[in-house]
Amino acid sequence: MIERISPPGVPAPRGPYSPAVRAGDFIFVSGQVPVDPATQQVVSGDIASETRLVLTNMQNILKGCGATLEDIVKCGVYLSEASDFAAMNAVYAEFFGSSKPARATVVTGFAIAGIRVEIEAIAYKPL
Repeated sequence: MIERISPPGVPAPRGPYSPAVRAGDFIFVSGQVPVDPATQQVVSGDIASETRLVLTNMQNILKGCGATLEDIVKCGVYLSEASDFAAMNAVYAEFFGSSKPARATVVTGFAIAGIRVEIEAIAYKPL
């Protein structure tokens, strides 16, 4: 069974995709950028504040799917600047603690100007 999930109180997709898709016991969370869910506007700031907002939004998406950050098995992190890695990593560690998922981190460009970080995830949460 495949279920497309758009929990209330999370950023609206900026294109033709779902915030999350459950496929069996797996939840695939689309890449999240720093969007304030109250205003639906991209928030530009330092990498720490952008990462914090992205991971908070991811927590809320997972909550709407009946899961938590502890259920994440794999993350993809995309940065606009390699120099932001250490500060992003410090905030990331605050959110994940000892529940460290597998991860890849890539430096890349973004379709939306001014974004410094995007994070996607795969969670495992049996029904």
